[in-house]
Amino acid sequence: MTNGVIDCFTHPVKAELDASGLRCPLPLLKAKQALRSLMPGDVLRVLATDAGSVRDFQAFAAISGHELIGFGERDLVFCYLLKKVDLAVPGSGE
Repeated sequence: MTNGVIDCFTHPVKAELDASGLRCPLPLLKAKQALRSLMPGDVLRVLATDAGSVRDFQAFAAISGHELIGFGERDLVFCYLLKKVDLAVPGSGE
């Protein structure tokens, strides 16, 4: 972490999903499946090569309540950090 910005590629995570080579909507669908197996507060790193995933993950975070705590792009690989929230707690998501 430098200057308050999270480095998506090196930030510690509980799980990582490599969705490289998958086209929309598969990176997001696989991320949703991976989040199900995590505990609230856990962070999932998703790697994707589909440029459309940028919009998808931003919209997913806004709708689902899970936090998109980091985003980055390096050598045409997009990296997302999703922090799982407890959806059973009122006001914490869907």
